[in-house]
This record gives sequence, C-alpha cells and structure tokens, in this order.
Amino acid sequence: MVNKRIVQYVKSVYKKGDRVVCYDMTDPYVPIQYGTEGTVMFVDDIGTIHVLWDNGRTIGLVYGEDSFAKC
Repeated sequence: MVNKRIVQYVKSVYKKGDRVVCYDMTDPYVPIQYGTEGTVMFVDDIGTIHVLWDNGRTIGLVYGEDSFAKC
C-alpha cells in the first residue's frame, strides 16, 4: 500500500529538472551504476522518481529502496 504522506513528500522534494546522482539501485536486472547522474522527469502517484539518466536510460528511483541524492 502506498503511503500518501511519503508520496507527497517525494513530490515536494524532487521536481522536474532536478539533477540526481545514483549511489545504489536495488533493481537486479537493469541497475544504474554508482555515480551516474540524471535529470528528474517527474514523480508518479506511487512515489517513483522517473529519471532520464545521462547514459540515455530511463529508469525510476524508488524512495526508501534505492540510494541517491540531489546533485
């Protein structure tokens, strides 16, 4: 179940155009490597932060699961 307060918080912190850097991603199939930077495209209604990575990939970050920060 989605915690609406967490989703609201994530949407307030991560805005379209913000730059982020990935430290660790839990996705075992298509993880983004440590130190890769990208641009936030949007945050969806379950709190996934959708990112266009500088390497051309578009994989979302999961708040509380993946390790990342704003640049």
